[in-house]
Amino acid sequence: MKTINSFIKKTAFAATILTLGMGAVSCDDMLDTKPQGAFTSEQLGEDEAVDMMTAAYATLLCHYFGNNESFAGPLNNWVIDLRSDDALKGGDGVTMEGYMHQLEVGNVESDNDVINFKWRNNYFSISRCNTAIKALINAGNLDETTKASYIAEMKTLRAYYYFDMYRLFEKFPYFDETVANPSECRADEYSRSQIMEFIKADLRDAYSVLPESQTEVGRFNRYVAAAILAKVALFDSDWSTVETYADHVISSGQYQLYPNFLDISKPELNNQYESVMAVQFSSANSPDQFNFCNCLNCTWSEGNLYGNGDDFYLASQDLVNAFRTDATGLPYLNGDQNAENVTSADYAGNVDPRLDFTLGRIGMPWRGYTYNENWCRNLELYGQYSGKKPYPSPTNPEVKVGIVPWGASSLNYIIIRYADVMLMKAEALIEQNKDLDSARDLINQVRLKAARSVDSSYTPVDINPMIANYAVGQYAATGWNQDYARKAVRHERRVELAMEGHRWFDLLRWGNVVEVVNKYYDFEKEFQPYYSTANLSADELYFPIPLNQKDNAGNLYD
Repeated sequence: MKTINSFIKKTAFAATILTLGMGAVSCDDMLDTKPQGAFTSEQLGEDEAVDMMTAAYATLLCHYFGNNESFAGPLNNWVIDLRSDDALKGGDGVTMEGYMHQLEVGNVESDNDVINFKWRNNYFSISRCNTAIKALINAGNLDETTKASYIAEMKTLRAYYYFDMYRLFEKFPYFDETVANPSECRADEYSRSQIMEFIKADLRDAYSVLPESQTEVGRFNRYVAAAILAKVALFDSDWSTVETYADHVISSGQYQLYPNFLDISKPELNNQYESVMAVQFSSANSPDQFNFCNCLNCTWSEGNLYGNGDDFYLASQDLVNAFRTDATGLPYLNGDQNAENVTSADYAGNVDPRLDFTLGRIGMPWRGYTYNENWCRNLELYGQYSGKKPYPSPTNPEVKVGIVPWGASSLNYIIIRYADVMLMKAEALIEQNKDLDSARDLINQVRLKAARSVDSSYTPVDINPMIANYAVGQYAATGWNQDYARKAVRHERRVELAMEGHRWFDLLRWGNVVEVVNKYYDFEKEFQPYYSTANLSADELYFPIPLNQKDNAGNLYD
């Protein structure tokens, strides 16, 4: 996916007006508002319809209600990842954004702000997609081929938002562009399986219509639809669909793994290599185009290199230990990763180099600087492992220093990376117990990228093989059966996609989330004592309908 900036340039004014309008209303107000008039097909042409599309795409920027709500925007689920074994809330203390701390310790209540933010953000975005689709249907001067392609883009975007709802809420209302009054839709009108089929149908339709590439940058092509459909099917354990649509992306020849793992953090490489579905950001214009969803997590940064960030979303010790490797460079898949704790630069054992590309460790490089205690906002409570991936070097000309959000740059946020697609296909093959050699090859290709990233001459300097013992081995054919392969692909997803908002959803769909998270609480309480009373139960896996949304809906959400 290329940049969206040129696509939206000609309609920036319209999108800005629509964006400003969003701040004054709630999702309930929006759904209850009755139309005051309507365009005729003669009045509504291509330009007006494209304005509506632009407004729908703009919801991916996650900055239409306010800074805090951008944490729970549709593009990134780091606030949800706090529920997993990968991440800590971070910040100044447990009371800072305390509603996030509640999720971290397994306390899910219907009045939690994250739950309400997620509901509002996704439905606002869905409504924009439906508005755009209706506008496109009624556009008088669009040829049918162009119209169908535009509608397919909006169906792809709508499907992504509904999929986010599906992963978060057990029940919720579904409505498309044909529904006259969404405020009358019940949360139990459709079953989860029916909604899943609606999502898949939108994506299948879109894949069959969308072009392989777009002449205007920023527009969804058919492989974006294919990648989302593969991820949707992954969550549904629909392995044949995962295999088919992941393979469509892989066989397209449009994507490849990064030469070096650090490349994920370089704005100059936006929309290249692994960028299948990405949200475009800019540091050149309005702050509304900055990545508020990630950048407010920026490390404290000694010397004010990025500005003194909030330092949210830190890695857990459990995640850090997952990067341990044995003498052959393979991970510990037998459950004893925590037999020894990886800490700072003086750790003597082998580690996967992705550890030091993913988070800060005291004594190790950070984009050419040395990460130390003064980069950590609350070292005593939350430890040292600040997230690294969203931040280019502070000397990169695309980074804006001294403004909010801290560490703001034009670095895109990639929702679906090519490595993710490769691992999706590998998992689908493994779960079908089919062509396990091909699955191993896909996993090994991802691991080979990590191995070749141990290059101290690659700038900015982000690892130090003179201090750390980096070792990434390849899986061999011997002993490669379904059970071992399943462990391998699940581990690979954790370390390759760490701190990108995937872990909770992986655990949820694997069905072992309660066991894994409670075991994690028991281990991690040595480092974060507040976990001593934390607990996750099976009835807390999905969010309840937000309390205020339920109150405002009468009996529709009972």
